[in-house]
Amino acid sequence: MSLISIVVPVYHNATSLPDLLNQFQALAHRNRADQFEFVFVDDGSRDDSFAVLEALAQTESRVRIIKLSRNFGSNAAVLAGLSHATGDAVAAIAADLQDPPELIHEMLAKWREGNKVILAVREERDDPSLTSFMADTFYMLFRRFAIKTMPRRGFDFFLIDRQVCRLITGIQENNAYLMGLILWMGFDPAVLPYHRRARAPRYGRSMWTFAKKLKYFVDSFVAFSYLPIRVASILGFILSFLGIIYAVIILINRLFSGIDVEGWSSMMVVLLIVSGAQMVMMGVLGEYLWRNLDETRKRPRFIIDRIVESQSEHNVEGEAAIGADPRESEPDSLRR
Repeated sequence: MSLISIVVPVYHNATSLPDLLNQFQALAHRNRADQFEFVFVDDGSRDDSFAVLEALAQTESRVRIIKLSRNFGSNAAVLAGLSHATGDAVAAIAADLQDPPELIHEMLAKWREGNKVILAVREERDDPSLTSFMADTFYMLFRRFAIKTMPRRGFDFFLIDRQVCRLITGIQENNAYLMGLILWMGFDPAVLPYHRRARAPRYGRSMWTFAKKLKYFVDSFVAFSYLPIRVASILGFILSFLGIIYAVIILINRLFSGIDVEGWSSMMVVLLIVSGAQMVMMGVLGEYLWRNLDETRKRPRFIIDRIVESQSEHNVEGEAAIGADPRESEPDSLRR
């Protein structure tokens, strides 16, 4: 008999949580040979998500709730869940029911065959056209310039073995791109395609804003690719080369043709272009330097306010308050 953990990051998902738990219960009934735990991580929700989770925990003893002190982001919430999941296999799935929980049954079959990483990959998606286009563009660029094994339409629904879970929670990166880390480790993943459903209107609107998508894009590339800083270097070289050529042309005209170079407009254009390029390059360098600073400060990736499990509530203090793994037998490097 195996223990299966399902980790769910929760952020303003109060309306979908009861339906999600019903599907988890159906999954557990279908896999009666295994034991299950459902680890919900409230990522600083300001709606009724935590109250709904507490009510669900009163009726379902397999529900465990981790409440973070504020919104740390989906990656941090999943990492918090992985750190406290105790299963032999750990799945992570979003709370909005766009990804099918029933697919975990097939993922478990692949895990039992010996696969340590199983990815649920979007074959089609019913999201708005602009969202789909932006997502496809991101994954195309990520495949081309960062990790070539990234599925064409990406993934954020997966199941991993306990060994992989320990390795992931042991990596000390504050701005880690979790999906990139899973692929970076090199375990040969099993892939299960699926159709991503549209978000049901009764579950409200997505909190995945453009600003969060932009940060996600920057974090992903800065963490796994030197492309941004290489592009900045090449751009600086090209502009310097063109500037030298332009200066030589002006000097030749002045010395040999006697042409007065008035050129105020052209000089302003060159100045603005070069200055703009310099600001872009400084911004790229700043992104890398900021992440380096963030790592050296050694701040925790998430802070836990409290944990609710087995229908009893406990305040979390000390190491657990900064996201420690409750498995005392593991080395300190894995318990952050």
